[in-house]
Amino acid sequence: MPADRIATLLEDIRLLDPERFELVQALRQIILGLSPSISEEVKYGGILFAAAKPFCGVFSYAKHVSLEFGEGASLPDQFKVLEGEGKFRRHIKLSSGQDISGKHVREYLTLAFKASSQP
Repeated sequence: MPADRIATLLEDIRLLDPERFELVQALRQIILGLSPSISEEVKYGGILFAAAKPFCGVFSYAKHVSLEFGEGASLPDQFKVLEGEGKFRRHIKLSSGQDISGKHVREYLTLAFKASSQP
């Protein structure tokens, strides 16, 4: 069951680092709040989010949380916070709750969600 796997992953993160857990939960709240059509699943050691197709993932590392965009190279980077130089993927590294607003996470999530909904 996906919900059980998500709960287990979240509990593991909480036990390792409560601050990173809060950051992951804040990101989940924003992402799931974009649309009731969004689903989540544990994959590749993180949580992947999809609507019509996958559009982002949240991964917790030792010193930060990474918000990954599978098609991030095609997103406009108005605030110059997207990292990565691969052909498709980009990410935003987050170290604290302040990074969510400071790095304009909601704007990037909205762009990625809208792009994933296009035919």
